[in-house]
Amino acid sequence: MTPGATVAAAIGLLAAIEAGQGPADALVADYFRRHRFAGVKDRGAISEHVYAALRHRAALDWWVTRQGLAVEARSRLLAALTLVEGWSAAAIAKACDGDRFRPAPLDGAEERMLAGLAGQTLDHAEMPAAVRGNYPDWLEPALTAALGRNLAREMAAMQASAPLDLRVNTLKSEREKARAALARDGVEAMRTPLSPLGLRVFRRIPLATLESFRSGQIEVQDEGSQLAALLAEARPGMRVVDFCAGAGGKTLALAAAMGNRGHLVACDVSAVRLERATERLRRAGASIVQRQPLASARDKWVKRHAQGFDRVFVDAPCTGTGTWRRNPDAKWRLTPRDLVELPALQAEILDSAARLVRPGGRLIYATCSLLREEDEEQIERFLAAHEDFSLLPIGAVWRSAVGGDCPASEGGMLRLTPARHGTDGFFVAVMARRALAPKAPAAEDEAP
Repeated sequence: MTPGATVAAAIGLLAAIEAGQGPADALVADYFRRHRFAGVKDRGAISEHVYAALRHRAALDWWVTRQGLAVEARSRLLAALTLVEGWSAAAIAKACDGDRFRPAPLDGAEERMLAGLAGQTLDHAEMPAAVRGNYPDWLEPALTAALGRNLAREMAAMQASAPLDLRVNTLKSEREKARAALARDGVEAMRTPLSPLGLRVFRRIPLATLESFRSGQIEVQDEGSQLAALLAEARPGMRVVDFCAGAGGKTLALAAAMGNRGHLVACDVSAVRLERATERLRRAGASIVQRQPLASARDKWVKRHAQGFDRVFVDAPCTGTGTWRRNPDAKWRLTPRDLVELPALQAEILDSAARLVRPGGRLIYATCSLLREEDEEQIERFLAAHEDFSLLPIGAVWRSAVGGDCPASEGGMLRLTPARHGTDGFFVAVMARRALAPKAPAAEDEAP
C-alpha cells in the first residue's frame, strides 16, 4: 500500500469509530481480516495513524478548531500526521492526491490549517487541563478525587501505548522456559517487575504464529490483571467462582493457581462470551472449569449454591478508565450516565456474589477503573451493609500471595496505575467472611 492508501484507510476507520460502529480494536482487526493484502508494514502504519488520532483526540480537536476547521475524521487525522507523527505539509499533500485508494486532494482550508500547524507542538499553554490530558472534561472531578496531584502525570501515561504483557501458564511451563521459547521465535521478553508470572514485550509480534502461544505456555494478560488473580490466593482443591468471567482471562489464571485441582466455575451473563473462552481453556489445559451462564446477578443458581465456595472473584464491569492506554477510544464512549449506572450494577453484583462465599472464605473485588465511585466507595458501602465480612489488609495478602512488600496499599486496598507501576489502572480489595464459631461441647448430662 502507498502512504496515501494507509492514510485513506485510517480516515475510514476513524469515521467508523466516531459513528459508533464498534470499539477501535475490533474495527481495526476486522479491517485487516477483510484486507489480507495489507502487509505487516501497512498494518503497522494504519494502526499508528488511527491510534495517534485516538490517543490525542482532545488536543487534536483543540488545534483543528483553533485553525477554523470542523472537527471530523479527516481533519483530525491531518492534524495527527502533523503534530504527532511529524509529517510535513508537502508529504501530506503528496499522500492526498486523489488517486485511486488515496484521499482527495487538500482544499484551501486544509492547506491553511497545515500551514498554521507547522512548527507547533501538540501541547499549548492555553489548553485546558482536560484537553492537555486528553480526557472528557465532565470526568475531571472524579479523576481528581481519585488521583489528586498525580492526575496530569497519570493522564500523560495513559497517552502512551501499553506494552504487551504475557502470563506464563504454570500448568504447562515456567517463566524462564517460556522466555527461552519466545527467544527461539525471535521475541525478546523481559520479566515483569511485579508479577512473578509475567513477561513483557515492547513490540508487535505475530502472537498466533508462535509455538509458545499455540501450545498454551503463555496467555495475553496485563500485569495488573495477573496480580489481581494472584491475590485471590486460590489453592489446589478449593471451590472457586469467577463471577464475571467474560472471555476467561482470569479464569485461566485461577485454574493455573489451583494446579488444575478442585472446582472452578466461570459465570457470566453472556453465554456467548463464555463460549468464546472454550478454545482458550482447551489450549491452556484448564480442565477443572465449569461454565455457568447466568440470567442476571440474581440468578437462582447463586441461591442454590449459597455459601458453597472458598473464593469468589468479582471482576466487575466498570468504566474501564484504567485501560485507556490500550483502548483510547473507550474514554469518548463514556457518558455521565455511566458513572451512575455502573456503580449501581457493581453493588448489585457484589451483594449477590457475596452469597456464594462460605464462612471463612474470601470475596475478591477487582476493577480496571481509576475512580473511587467504582472502587473504594464500593467497598465501603459493601462492608457497611455486610457485617459478616471484613477487609483483609492488602499488604498481608500480597506478602502471602506474591511475596515482598505491596507497592500500592491505600487504605488496605490495592490501586495500581500506569505512571507509578507500569500496569493498567487496577483496583483490588480482598474481604473475608467471618468463620462460624465452634460449637461448645455438650454437657455430660446433656442428651446427644
